[in-house]
Parts: sequence; C-alpha cells; structure tokens
Amino acid sequence: MKTLRIGDTGPAVYFLQTALLRAGYLLDGGVDGIFGANTENAVKRFQQENSLVADGVAGERTNTALAPFYSGYVKRRVRTGDTFYKLAGLYGSSVDAIRIANPNVDENNIEVGSSITVPLSFDVVPKNIPFTYEVLLFCVEGLKARYPFLNLTTLGRSVMGKNIPLIKIGNGPNKLMYNASHHANEWITSIVLTAFLEEYSSAVAFNRRIFRVDAKRLFENTTLFLVPMLNPDGVDLATGYLTSGDYYTRAVEISNNYPNISFPTGWKANIEGTDLNLNYPALWERAKAIKFAQGFVTPAPRDYVGSSPFSAPESRLLGELTKNNDFYLTLSYHTQGKIIYWKFADIEVENAEKIVKLYEAVSGYTAEITPESSGYAGYKDWFIQTFRRPGYTIECGRGVNPLPLSQFNDIYEANRGILTVSLLLEQ
Repeated sequence: MKTLRIGDTGPAVYFLQTALLRAGYLLDGGVDGIFGANTENAVKRFQQENSLVADGVAGERTNTALAPFYSGYVKRRVRTGDTFYKLAGLYGSSVDAIRIANPNVDENNIEVGSSITVPLSFDVVPKNIPFTYEVLLFCVEGLKARYPFLNLTTLGRSVMGKNIPLIKIGNGPNKLMYNASHHANEWITSIVLTAFLEEYSSAVAFNRRIFRVDAKRLFENTTLFLVPMLNPDGVDLATGYLTSGDYYTRAVEISNNYPNISFPTGWKANIEGTDLNLNYPALWERAKAIKFAQGFVTPAPRDYVGSSPFSAPESRLLGELTKNNDFYLTLSYHTQGKIIYWKFADIEVENAEKIVKLYEAVSGYTAEITPESSGYAGYKDWFIQTFRRPGYTIECGRGVNPLPLSQFNDIYEANRGILTVSLLLEQ
C-alpha cells in the first residue's frame, strides 16, 4: 500500500479514510479523498491507541494495523477462555458469522494458540469510493476469509504483471461467467460484480434468498465464474491511482496523440493502449477498418483494436478461460445507456431472445442490437460466434464515463435481477 500523509489526494486516500471510518476514528469530515487535518488527526488517534508512533503518516506499520478494516476480518490467536460467543461480543461479530468463517473448528473444543477468523460487522465491499485494483484485492481476500467455500484463483497476469482475480462460487454442473471492467473507466462495473458476490455468498452462508430465489439452490445447481476486473492496469490509470513509472509515462505519450480524449478519465484501453473489447476474433478486420477510419490507427486511450486478435494478454486470458470451460451463458458488464446487447451479426442463438426479454423485465433496461460502429470484435461477439450460446453485454447507468458513484445504488438494484436469474437458467 502507498504511504500517505497530509496533502495527498486520490483513490488511496479514499480507501484509507474508509478504513479509519470503519475503525471508528474518522470522527470529523467525510470520505472525500483528501488527506487533510481531520484525516491526519484520525490517523494519529489510531496510532496512539495501537502503540504506533503517532506521526499522522499512514505508512507500512499503520496500514498493517488497519488491515482488518480494509479487508473486514481479524485473525485471532485463541486464548484461554475464548469462545465463539465471547469473540462475537469482543469484535462486534456474530456467532453464526464466526462458525461460517471457521468450518473446521469445533466451537466446543477450541484449541488454545490456534487461529480463528472473526468477521467484522461491516460489509466488505465499499460502494462509495473509486474501485482500484488494491481495493479489489482486499475485498476478495475479505470475502474468502468470511466465506471459505469461495474458490479464489487467478486468470493470469496483466501487462503490468498484476494477478487478475478469478472467483468461483457454487458446485453445480451448469457453468456461467460474468466479467467486468474490460474498459478502464467503466470500473463501477467491478463494484457491481464484487457487491453481488458478497450478497450471494452471504445468502448462501446464512441460508437466505437473493432476489426472491433460494441461494443454496443456485449454489448447488451452478458454478459461477467471476472476473470482476479484467483490466486492472487500465483501471488504476483511469481512477488516478497510477501516477508515475514507465507505464504511466508511456500512457501519457499515447494520450498526447489523442488530445481530444480526457486523461486519465477517458482511458478505456489496457495500459498499452489496446481496447480489450475490440481485441477478439469476431470479424476483427471489420472492426479494424471502422476504427482506423475513425482515426484510431495506433495505441490509443480507446478504440484501438490491437495488432491482431488476442494480442492483449487480458483478452487472451479471458478467451482461454472461455475455451477451457463449457459456459452456457456469459455476461459482460460495461457502462452506459441502460441497454442490453444480445446479438452478433446474423447468428440466431437458441433462447437468446427469450432470455433478454426476461432481463428487460427484471431490470428495466432495453434490449438493442449493437450499433455498426462498435458491433464487432467484442467478447460477447466472439462468444456467440464461437460457441453459439447466449452472451450479453450489459450497459449500466447513463451519463458520461466514468459514471459517478452516486449512480451505484440504482445500477446495482437494476442488475440484481439479471445477475440472479441468469443462475436459474440451464444449458
């Protein structure tokens, strides 16, 4: 994590303030991404009460001490007299939450000196701050700790070497896959999928319903693959988290060739300037002709198709995941327009129209055909063309990208139905 001090601004400060607020130390001011006097005082109070040097600088030791409030759980070394009930009261948790997080621990015979995971009282996924790769990693770690039945692996590495998280939930025969943040400045979609993962996991663990559907039934019938942030390098650039280094310098050079696109908020591509959702072998040459005619002939903040299909590691990795699994359906999350794109070329996929009408009913979004200018070489296009299965692009919200976080609640409520009923469908 970055070392932060008074005067700093940006996504890392938002996350620090979130942790301080969760811990009960940010008493004045709000989570605004500005490290001012209120945040410095909160850091000092936290340091004083945790036997740290109270210098008001959030460095390595301070961030390590704050880790439970980033990830949402505590690792407790069991002491004599500890019980699940006692730990629940001590940390503001619940006995049931501790049981779920520790399925192999006999609560009537807890071994002194062993380690217990204690979930804290707040939701793991923050929904009101820029969602960087760092935030995603803490969320995934925290959800895995709370819900050990989650299968956490990696899709592979991005251009900058970041491990792209891949999460699986469910143990049923029907496989499907949701992905988000093909486009860097559409990072709000990563919050949508990660928040859904938390809601779904909680419903499974506590034997509840989600969108009026029994969650355990979904868990037992399906295996859901989630790629919540396909383009982590681009997201960190678009959110303002990445502000230095060779890759940043090269991105600035690329952006200077396209001065009409705002930087970094207009950045959609991966860090090398390839638009990932124009990098799939689905009439790629046609997409190239269209985008070249529009002037995107070199690496660009958006709309450059790459040197060849699957030339970008991120799109190639998602393609390999898809080839290696028998997905009956895929959802790709983008912004904006409150639109669902569901066809590619003249290919008629069985049940695709029936399913999209169901999506319209549960979301209020409108099914449309992708415009010619962006109707080729996308993931959805390639999935439909190659596997002849239903694939959809969901365009969330409405406005100018990146969409403001004030839209998140409306976006999430509109998409809970789509994300849930997709799990009811069978191959």
